[in-house]
Amino acid sequence: MNSNVRAGSSPALSTKASNNCLELFLFNNPTVNDFMGTFVITQRNSGFYKYEFTSRKGKTILVSNDFELRFECEEHIEYVKNKIEAVFFMKFKSKNGKLYFKMILDEKEIAVSRKYTTQLLMEKGINEIIRSFAVSEVLDFSSQDFAFPDAADLFE
Repeated sequence: MNSNVRAGSSPALSTKASNNCLELFLFNNPTVNDFMGTFVITQRNSGFYKYEFTSRKGKTILVSNDFELRFECEEHIEYVKNKIEAVFFMKFKSKNGKLYFKMILDEKEIAVSRKYTTQLLMEKGINEIIRSFAVSEVLDFSSQDFAFPDAADLFE
């Protein structure tokens, strides 16, 4: 792994804070995420799909690039899970002093991490990826139908 940190501006992640549905799901189902992270597929306002890799506590570690179709997102997750030993982490420092990393596979940037305040926290994020990426499950929240049912369905 490269431990060089480069100064520069951070790329826009354009992602929201943790999904309340995800936090509620993980809280009510502790065995789901006891020892591993989770891939969470969501759809951006632009219509593109992305996945977030979250820690076992539900905190976002990294966000993928955009995918036009949901199945492309799912296929990419499986591809990266099978090639995790070939992943390279490039470390950076933003202008405001926050640390982050980019996940590189096959000489392409595939994801960007959240911002970290310390080197130790960033290393913990990378270690979580190395430790549990290949065995983590996938949750698809790209359709919010189950979280917010139609009120008419509740009274049938």
